[in-house]
Amino acid sequence: MLAALLCLAGLLWRPEKIAAQGMFSPEIQHRIDDVGACLKTKVVEKDDPHVCQRLQDRMAAYSVPGVSIAVIHHGAIEWAQGFGVVRLGGGPVTPETLFQAGSISKPVAAMAALHLVEQGKLALDSDVNQALTSWKIPASATAPGAVVTLRELLSHTAGLTVHGFPGYAAGAPIPTLVQILDGEKPANTAPVRLEAAPGSRWKYSGGGYTVMQQLLLDVSHQPFPKLMHDTVLAPIGMTRSTYEQPLPTELRSGAATPYKANGAPVEGGFHIYPEMAAAGLWTTPTDLARYAIEIQRSLRGDANRVLSAEMTKQMLVAGQGSHGLGLPIGGTPENPFFSHGGIDEGFEAVLVAYQQSGDGAVIMTNARGGQLLATEILRSIASVYGWPDFHPIIRTSVKVDPAILATYTGVYELTPTFSITITLENGQLMSQATNQRKIRLFPESQSKFFTKVVDAQLEFFATDAGHVSHLILHQNSHDMRGERKQ
Repeated sequence: MLAALLCLAGLLWRPEKIAAQGMFSPEIQHRIDDVGACLKTKVVEKDDPHVCQRLQDRMAAYSVPGVSIAVIHHGAIEWAQGFGVVRLGGGPVTPETLFQAGSISKPVAAMAALHLVEQGKLALDSDVNQALTSWKIPASATAPGAVVTLRELLSHTAGLTVHGFPGYAAGAPIPTLVQILDGEKPANTAPVRLEAAPGSRWKYSGGGYTVMQQLLLDVSHQPFPKLMHDTVLAPIGMTRSTYEQPLPTELRSGAATPYKANGAPVEGGFHIYPEMAAAGLWTTPTDLARYAIEIQRSLRGDANRVLSAEMTKQMLVAGQGSHGLGLPIGGTPENPFFSHGGIDEGFEAVLVAYQQSGDGAVIMTNARGGQLLATEILRSIASVYGWPDFHPIIRTSVKVDPAILATYTGVYELTPTFSITITLENGQLMSQATNQRKIRLFPESQSKFFTKVVDAQLEFFATDAGHVSHLILHQNSHDMRGERKQ
């Protein structure tokens, strides 16, 4: 029995051999077909006979030309396949097609920082200003005498500003990293500064990861792409990945073209991200699956090519915001998973992997709105492979008189820069938030409505005179009030 178990462990953790696209066993091909046949939105109607939707139909609905998927099963990549095209009128997406990973760049970069910690070149809980030489976090009246640590940078608890980065369009001047940190032209984002006491709260900060990038440069004295290649990408076998910005010319023919939500290509092609640690990784789902498998194996002590088992465990301890050192942690204490999403201009992606079962998936797309599609694909994978999480929420809809629906139309201001416009089209209430696509609302009562693509509800309220005055947006356990302006 022991010999059989050892043999099984060897099979589970052997280096994966991925079949060529379309060359899978009948059993695996059946699972691939099942994944593509029944995508579901975040919320579904109870007893809806049309709850399953085909992958190609959802790609068309979201105007996503190309999708690439890698599925991890029992600690190995079971299949990787492309769907659609790299560009409209172009060739097919394959497992080798390159995509920008967006913020999934962060946890991969975090692994390099933790590697330097294990080498004794950095410390998790020391003042990073002591190691920074090219730039230092300025003192702040908001947090006098504050000391920021690497642990806080990696866990988004450092109290630093700048949520994310839009990148730089083709032909635009590219700032240095120090210019970005100080918000100096040609940087297109605000300076990275302390806005809260370190450790006092969780708030997502791409700015914090940009400070971490400068820290790694100052300590290693190497270009960031080389440091990432030597410490993380090469050891794991991520052979189709690079942090080089812009993407080297010789690799561009193998990269997908980014698209906007309206189906038009991003002007000038992909954006350039000198904020490499935060948003600069070019990769494939297969390579990101190798990253996830490395974490799974490192936890078991089966392969520790970058981090020790103990450091990997630290990486996955959920702190404030259910966030570890680079990775959000979900699931249950008995069956936790790590994950991350990524959005660059015209590229959106999702990574999820279970810590113990050896299952997971990576989905990458080449269009704005692709993350919504990716999460629908993820739900289908979860169903086919029997995962305990990522299943749709079921709600019951009711019928509401169109005359009542008409009373809700108008513009509702939730903040000075964020409004929701409600319209009535062909007897159906529609909602469009600022800079977002229009989505249908489904009534669950006379005054409360839900959306399907995200788990959000809109509830309308009237004055004593019966005039609809405001709405409440219920989403992510938060309520936001929107006053009716029109």
